[in-house]
Amino acid sequence: MSKRDYYEVLGVSRNASAEEIKKSYRKLARQYHPDVSQEADAETKFKEVNEAYEVLSDEQKRGMYDRFGHAGVSGAAGTGGFGGFDFSGRDPFEIFEEVFGSFGGFGSRRQSGGRRPRRGSDLRYDITIEFEEAVFGTEKEIEIPRRETCGVCNGTKAEPGTSPIRCPECNGTGEVRRQAGFFINISTCPRCQGVGEIITSPCQECQGRGQVVKKRRLSVKIPGGVDNGTQIRLSGEGESGVNGGPPGNLYVVIQVKPHAYFRRHEDTVMLELAINITQAALGDEVEVPTLDGKELMTIPAGTQTGDTIRLRGKGVPRLRRDGTTSSRGDQVVTIQVRTPTNLTKDQRQLLLELGKTLDREVVPQREKSFFDRIRDAFGV
Repeated sequence: MSKRDYYEVLGVSRNASAEEIKKSYRKLARQYHPDVSQEADAETKFKEVNEAYEVLSDEQKRGMYDRFGHAGVSGAAGTGGFGGFDFSGRDPFEIFEEVFGSFGGFGSRRQSGGRRPRRGSDLRYDITIEFEEAVFGTEKEIEIPRRETCGVCNGTKAEPGTSPIRCPECNGTGEVRRQAGFFINISTCPRCQGVGEIITSPCQECQGRGQVVKKRRLSVKIPGGVDNGTQIRLSGEGESGVNGGPPGNLYVVIQVKPHAYFRRHEDTVMLELAINITQAALGDEVEVPTLDGKELMTIPAGTQTGDTIRLRGKGVPRLRRDGTTSSRGDQVVTIQVRTPTNLTKDQRQLLLELGKTLDREVVPQREKSFFDRIRDAFGV
């Protein structure tokens, strides 16, 4: 069964503000909370509303959803984990509590002792690569600091040989209830901070945190065709989960160094090439740089400044959403006719003789910008 549009789920327009999205979420989350609603499918709707809010309340995830739909935010990019987000393991009740806090009268759905599994945090790593590496792909070694489950206490936070004790304040529930008339207020236990247990002998290795920070070296395969802002997801390489929860993901964000003379527009490589007036007038065959090395190119007679010549298949590989590549784009060479300077006496005389045979009428023309040339190259 296909998922409903997230904007439809929350009942907001696609250009809704963050405040409008949050306001709609608060209304629907209260309406469908399983502790309140009498509808048979309340919990399903509650999870659907939380999933929609989880995406649309985050500017980056919302941008991916607007561009690619559910595939852009569901990790549907294949086993390589390229390009998408993965929200598996995110507890809708945890999202609810983040927005509402301990909402009066609603149970927090904690497991016994407040030890509900929680997914580990996602991490981001920015990496800068060369222009050619972005085109053809590369493999990089990176080192990231992350929180991992303590190997001494295995995440229990207690020194080996000891055990946590049940919190006497909340009797291990992690919550305290106070009744005022017909209303029951539920709040986090102030003594155990909602855990339900008290550590009497904290683990010395992690100081009772259950996690330690370690550096991890990873090899990242970067496919050809990536560009500035491309994200590569490494599933499960984020921080460790808590209480047996799944680990988060690591997102490697690509930045590409500018090239000395190549520019890029999507899968097309742009190059400006200067030639002399004789080559422009009579035509020539010249070697031009490409990403694959020198390439022989024919300049037609009568070439003007701003004219373009297309070299098929010499551009950037087209990157699919699953991280693989297909055929390459083209290289577009824009011609600049160079006016000679510092002429010798003979050269000057030859040009004077040539000038006598040419039309001397002056015709005003607008010089094309770089973006005009791009539009000409793409026929737009």
